[in-house]
Amino acid sequence: MSNDIVITGLGATTPLGGDVPSTWDAMLAGRSGVATLDAGWVTDFDLPTRIAAQLAVQPTDILPRVEARRLDRCEQVAVVASREAWQDAGLADGAVDPERLAVVIGTGIGGAHTLLAQDDLLEGPGLRKVSPLTVPMLMPNGPAAHVGIELKARAGVHAPVSACASGAEAIAWAYRMLKSGEADVVVAGGAESAIAGITMAGFCQARTMSTRNDEPTRASRPFDVHRDGFVLGEGAGIMVLEREDHAKARGAKIYGRLAGVGTSSDGYHITAPDPEGSGQARAITTALRTGGVDPADVGHVNCHATSTMVGDVTETIAIRKAIGEHPVLTAPKGAFGHTLGAAGAIEAIITVLSIRDSVVPATLNLENLDPGVAQDVVAGEPRKIDLKAAVNDSFGFGGHNVALAFVSA
Repeated sequence: MSNDIVITGLGATTPLGGDVPSTWDAMLAGRSGVATLDAGWVTDFDLPTRIAAQLAVQPTDILPRVEARRLDRCEQVAVVASREAWQDAGLADGAVDPERLAVVIGTGIGGAHTLLAQDDLLEGPGLRKVSPLTVPMLMPNGPAAHVGIELKARAGVHAPVSACASGAEAIAWAYRMLKSGEADVVVAGGAESAIAGITMAGFCQARTMSTRNDEPTRASRPFDVHRDGFVLGEGAGIMVLEREDHAKARGAKIYGRLAGVGTSSDGYHITAPDPEGSGQARAITTALRTGGVDPADVGHVNCHATSTMVGDVTETIAIRKAIGEHPVLTAPKGAFGHTLGAAGAIEAIITVLSIRDSVVPATLNLENLDPGVAQDVVAGEPRKIDLKAAVNDSFGFGGHNVALAFVSA
């Protein structure tokens, strides 16, 4: 019986759309989800960055009012995306033995909105106004826990926290659970909603964010020589992954295969990547090796590229080391900003759809390619290309590196 790992369900809510089809259509159409923030705290704190990529569809417009009030926004987006993925996979009640079902959903920060709001209540009206649900709403494992409880998953509920690599690491964790035989089905991905004063201020002080406030839709520009930092986004991306024998036994549609995964760490710096790209290259090489994928067959890399001066070029160095110069690259963050712990999962979904539809979306706002980038980066219009295999990169503060190798169904 085959123990290949296949993708049978996809779910997402992003700055481009409230589900996977609308997000994918917007990506191919070259639309941007970045806009000016109208929150009062932006001017109150005199932030140098006044733009962000907020959700296209509010989760409170989808979830029942009582349920939404008991969830942090980070948990809300996880629930919304997970329900779409579960339905897309065609998994009706009883289709999976609960003891063979697991959930792995990562986040970089967790319930930031709850933490800030409840602290304001404690310091203002006082203890009696603090919600008894404060801790379940702010804990980083909250998104995974809520989805796990809803699905009655009993093979394990996990919440990797590895900064901006969290969503991709969750998918890698799911792969390993399925390969080891711990589960037959895993619902995996990432969720994040941290567009708030303190996170914006922290990133601004670190000088990592774009200040192109007068041109919001042109601010996030990976690989462009005039890039000046990333744009903060929010959202969630969820996949349903299964052992192939389980998926075929129930007649499931299959989007593609997660052939291999690779993780590594730089051991270099808390925020900066190793300029040689060695750790990133090791993660990519491991993903290809575990998946039995020849680097020559990798036609595309969906890049982590956040639109920072150092990170974008370093990633291309790593890709050249691990794969070569032949794959065409793209960077979705030009369209929907940097969704932190959700980024790797959302971009993994885009990678799978690129293979399915034989098309690579363009990198938004790429007008003048950085001379340090030696590869072919898709810009302007999506490119039709027959893909056997593609790699999705994700990296995070702390030197976390994750690579996912996908192949066609």
